[in-house]
Amino acid sequence: MKVLFRGFALVSLTCLVACGSPSSDSQKPDPEEALRALSGTVTIVTPAADDEPATADATTENEDGADSEASAPEGMVLIPSGTFKMGATDGFAHEAPVHEVRLDAFYMDEHEVTNAEFARFVAETGYVTEAEQWKWSIIFAPDDTPGQRVPGAEWWKRGDGATWRHPNGPETNIEGQDDHPVTQVSWNDAVAYAKWAGKRLPTEAEWEYAARGGLEENAYPWGEEFAPDGEDQANTWNGHFPMEDSGKDGFLGIAPVKQYDPNGFGLYDMSGNVWEWVHDWYDPTYYRRSPKENPQGPEMGQVKVQRGGSYMCASNYCLGYRVSHRGQSGADSGLPHVGFRLVKSVLAD
Repeated sequence: MKVLFRGFALVSLTCLVACGSPSSDSQKPDPEEALRALSGTVTIVTPAADDEPATADATTENEDGADSEASAPEGMVLIPSGTFKMGATDGFAHEAPVHEVRLDAFYMDEHEVTNAEFARFVAETGYVTEAEQWKWSIIFAPDDTPGQRVPGAEWWKRGDGATWRHPNGPETNIEGQDDHPVTQVSWNDAVAYAKWAGKRLPTEAEWEYAARGGLEENAYPWGEEFAPDGEDQANTWNGHFPMEDSGKDGFLGIAPVKQYDPNGFGLYDMSGNVWEWVHDWYDPTYYRRSPKENPQGPEMGQVKVQRGGSYMCASNYCLGYRVSHRGQSGADSGLPHVGFRLVKSVLAD
C-alpha cells in the first residue's frame, strides 16, 4: 500500500489542509501532491491485525470486547439497540446519502482514553507507540519556526521527538494532565490498547449513533444549535483559525475529559476536544451500499476513519464537530489532537 508521509492522508487528516464549509471534491487540494513536497513517498505495510467487532451471537466475555448486559463495565455506559438515520444532506458529499441503520446494543467509554489510562497500559506491557518507533510525528506550529511544513496548511510541521508523552514536541509534556485524552496515538496503537483492555474500537455507525444521543437527525450531540443561548457545549476553536483562539469556552488547547454536559446517552466530549479513531476503513462512497444492520465498514482501504472533531475546529476552518462529519487518516499516523474511546459488545445471557 503506497501511503505518503507515514500514512498521513490529507484528504482530511482531521482537517490538516481543507476542512471548511462543505464543498465539491474538485475544490479540495490534492493530499498526495501536498505531502509529496514535504517528505516524499514511502511504502508501509498494511496493518496485519484488525480489530473486528464481536459478533452478536457470542455468549461469553471474550478478547474482542464483548460482555453481558447484566454487568456494565466501570466507566462505560449502555448504548441501547435501535435504528437511526446516519449521514447528512447538508454536509460533505461523503456524508450522503442519509440512510437507515439498525444496531445491536453495546457499551461505550463515557470519555476518551486518558493519559493516565494509556500510561498504565504502557507500564504493564512495555508497548512502544508508532510515533516512538519513528521518533517523530506531526505537530501544531502556527508560527515561523523552521521545519518541514505541510504545503497548504503550514501551521502543521514535522516534529522530531513528538510522542504521546510529548504531544507537540519534546519541549511539551503531559505532567499534571492525567485526566486529558491521550494523543499522538495511531489507529494501530489504539487497537493494541483495546486488545489489552478487552474492548474494541467502535464502528463508524456505532460512533455516530452514540454521538447523536437519541436525538433525530441532529447536527450536534446536544441538538441542532451550536451554542444554545450562547453557551459553549464543547471545546472548540474560538476565533479565526489558526492564529486566534480566545479560549471563550474555557480552554486553550486540549481540555480534561468531562468538562461539558454529557449527551442523551451519558457520553462526554463526543464533539470537539480530540478526534477519535473508529474501526472502519474510509470509503467516500460506502454509504451508498452499506448494509442496514450493524455495518462494519469496507473490507479494505488505505486510511481509517476518525470522528468528532477537535479543539482546533472553528467556523472558518473545520466542521468536524458535527455528528455526521467524517475525518480520515493513515492507520500509522498520530497527531496532537487525535485520541480514541472504546466499546464492548452487549451479549444476550
